[in-house]
Amino acid sequence: MDRTKWIPEESCWGGGNNERQCYTGRPENIQVSDGVLRLIALKEDFKGPLLADQHGGDQTTKAYTSGKVRTRGLAGWTYGRFSARLKLPDGQGTWPAFWMMPSSSTYGRWPLSGEIDIMEAVNLGTPCEDCVGGKENRTSGAAHFGDVAPDNTYLFLKTDPTTPESPADHWRTYSLEWADGQMQWLVDGKVFMRLTSKDWYTAAPNAADRPSAPFDQPFFLMLNLAVGGNLPEKSNGMGFDLKSFPAELLVDWVRVEQCQGDETSGRACLDTQKWNGKPQGPWETQAR
Repeated sequence: MDRTKWIPEESCWGGGNNERQCYTGRPENIQVSDGVLRLIALKEDFKGPLLADQHGGDQTTKAYTSGKVRTRGLAGWTYGRFSARLKLPDGQGTWPAFWMMPSSSTYGRWPLSGEIDIMEAVNLGTPCEDCVGGKENRTSGAAHFGDVAPDNTYLFLKTDPTTPESPADHWRTYSLEWADGQMQWLVDGKVFMRLTSKDWYTAAPNAADRPSAPFDQPFFLMLNLAVGGNLPEKSNGMGFDLKSFPAELLVDWVRVEQCQGDETSGRACLDTQKWNGKPQGPWETQAR
């Protein structure tokens, strides 16, 4: 892995989602083999820093380790097309993600400054009444925004459950096209969710005259494989399956493309294919 472009995160705090892993920078959890990046989740007790980027701070022990890489401090972008060709793990409790966070807290702490989830998947291959073959084969995208918790919110959507091939069995390309006032999520070039600035907001006072806030500032990229946590353990078959691990998120490539001739807004390069869907609100509310 080119550490001038990607840096491993080392932390054990669980992402605020009760995840079960410590992220490490060890080759046991982050490897490059035959040109493919492998983020590997393992069952093993590990003691590490509670929070990322701390020196001499609190430590804690978790029962799993895994890999997470990011461009924080190295590169950030405002607008463009962000893509990764991935092969995802299956099993109850697996949670791979390709996502973005703000390079600086221009509008304040999470989620005042926003979060963009390009691809998430939980529990692939486990029971799903709506999916082809009765097994989970969907991924999802999301944007987080609003006010500080508990007044935070987000919009998300899952991909078409009638797609027969599982992303755990096939390589797929997951993309975000992000321009001033619009974001759209794609899998293998097909749009499955679209949002405009009318769909999101931030409660930050310094965003009052910024119609595209908080999604008008530089964001950095991340890839990780979480072990358990609120989302997978409250979805599909519910709970956590020890047999799902070890597991791997495979990364063939990651690309960032910016709109030549319209770098300022990026609108000129947005895919204009038709999309008639509707994003959904927080899954926690729907589950009640």
